[in-house]
Formats: sequence, structure tokens, C-alpha cells
Amino acid sequence: MPLSFTYDLTLSWEENYQRGPRFSEPPLPIANAPLKKFLGFQVCTRIGIAAGILPNRLWVLPYAQRGFGILTYKTVRSTARLSYPLPNWVFVENTPDGPVTRREAPPEKPDQISSAVCFGMPSPPPEIWREDVRQTTRDLPQGHILIVSVVGTPGPDPSLEALADDFATCAAWAKEAGAHVIEANLSCPNVCSAEGTLYQDSTRSRAVAHRIRQAIGSTPLLLKVGTWDRVGAMREFLQAVSGFADGVTLVNCMNRPVINSQGHPVFGKDYPTAGVIGRTIHSPCVQAVQEARNCIDSDGLGLTLAAVGGVSTVTDIARFFDSGADGVLCGSSPVYLPSLATDARNLRADW
Repeated sequence: MPLSFTYDLTLSWEENYQRGPRFSEPPLPIANAPLKKFLGFQVCTRIGIAAGILPNRLWVLPYAQRGFGILTYKTVRSTARLSYPLPNWVFVENTPDGPVTRREAPPEKPDQISSAVCFGMPSPPPEIWREDVRQTTRDLPQGHILIVSVVGTPGPDPSLEALADDFATCAAWAKEAGAHVIEANLSCPNVCSAEGTLYQDSTRSRAVAHRIRQAIGSTPLLLKVGTWDRVGAMREFLQAVSGFADGVTLVNCMNRPVINSQGHPVFGKDYPTAGVIGRTIHSPCVQAVQEARNCIDSDGLGLTLAAVGGVSTVTDIARFFDSGADGVLCGSSPVYLPSLATDARNLRADW
């Protein structure tokens, strides 16, 4: 049977935003289990969804009914921004490194799906998402938490102070709207401006985290990051942000060239590289989480780890928890495996 997708890849991000997800079957029963703790909150499970496929309450609430306990509201901005033109999401071949090639259809086995995405972090106007977050947190079932992912938007003033203030403004708005946790997205492979690679500079990241902390008080703060090429860079980052952030979300895609069968960039000449997600990045993401856990424990940093990257089976979830993750967030797989969290919870009550 062909896979069913809740997100329509042939429609724009804005159209999917308006229509909501399309499920092929109702939620499955979930076994009763004790509540767990994540960032100080009592949650029904430490399995959730990362920033990406949940742009509003039309998406968040149905996935809460399907077993995901930690829901991340897609990254929002202080100003409205449209998505990049189609295509935004394509399937790619599983290759360990180098360029990835587009394939016209996904593999038959869902646990072998890899994709490339290029959206550009679109956002509705702040007056829209702030009210929507307020309604979402109001209607979220007990035992579920909402993380709101925010990003700073560079303006006429190119200074770090201005960017940090914009991050802080969004974070404060999200807190005021009822977000349980704030996630500051310091990494996006499809944005060419300063906010897309901020995590690569530990000093600048610390300054932004400090400014957000001033704006949100004691509300938990996660920082979403990618991978580092330089040995020791991860440890420098974790040491720099410890004391301001409560944890990190890793890994936010992996930036690689995405080409078609003729060798041309799939997303156009302006975006020769894009974020690769799915099966092909799972093992390196597990390694990154293990490295981060070792750094956090050996340096006594006390940071929470939310793991992301290529989760499409219960075994993948186990690998992340075994590597030291405090929570496991699925990225794209809930679009075609909406019962994954339910399956995992029915097998492992401790998750």
C-alpha cells in the first residue's frame, strides 16, 4: 500500500498551513503509563516532534492525540515571511556524505526515507502566531507541553545586539502567549543571513542566549543547533551557553548539496545546498548526541538534551535514549508515520 502523507508536498507551505494535516486513520489506543519529567514538566512521554511540521494548532493538537507528548511549534519570527517557492521538500537517495540526488518517489519502506527541505523559515505575522499559540496551549491535553521555536530576523541594523534583541522579543511574545518552553533556533541551512549559522560562533551564541534569558526569566530555554566541523567546537559552544540555556536541541538537519539527475541544484542556483533529513543522517546524529552527553557530563554543565535526526522506528528512538538523550523529537517522520509515538509508548512505558 502506498504511504499516506499528512503534509501535501505539492502544495505551498502557506496552503498546508491553512488546510491542516490529512490523516488516513484515527488515533490508536495508548497504554497507560506513569508521567515522566522533561525540563521540569510532567509529560506523558519524552517522545515528541521537532520544529518543522507543526505550524499552528491545526497541526499541533491532532499530533498530541497521536501519542506525542512534547510538541514544538514551528519556528516563528517578529515579522511575517513567505516560504521559498516550490519545491520545498523532495525525497533523496541515501548516501553517507557528499551531494544527495533527488528521487521522484520515496522508498517503499518508510524507515528508509530521506529528504531535503528548503523553506527559508517562513512565519505568519506575529499577531497571528501569538494568538494561535495562546489557543494551542489552552487546548493542549494534560501531560503535553508546547515548545515554541523562535528565530531572530536581521533588520537594517546589522549588529549582534539588534539580532539578539529580536530573538528576545519573539521569545518574550511566545512566553506571554503561554509557551511552556522556548527554543531559539540558531541554525538553519537554508537561510543565508546571520541567524542561519549563529551556533557556529560560541561567543555570539552566548550573547543571544543571555539576552533571551533576560527576556523570559525562568522559562526553560533550548538552543537548536547543527553540527560542527571543527574538533572541540561543540564543547566550546556548550560551555559558552551553559548558565543561560537549559538545554540544546540537536541536530537540525545536515547541510549538503542537493542535485537532480542532471547534476543541477534541485532548489535553484541560489540554494545549491539544503537541509537533509531522514534515514541518511540518523547515525551521525546519534554520534553527535553521544558526544554532547559526554561533554555535558564531564564538564558538569547540567544541560538537557533533546535529540533529533532520522527517527523513523522504535529502534531509532532507543538509540537516542541510549546515547544520553533526555527527550527524542521526531522531525519529518510523523508526516508518514503518525502513530510512531504510540507504537513506542506501547512497547516502552519508561519513555
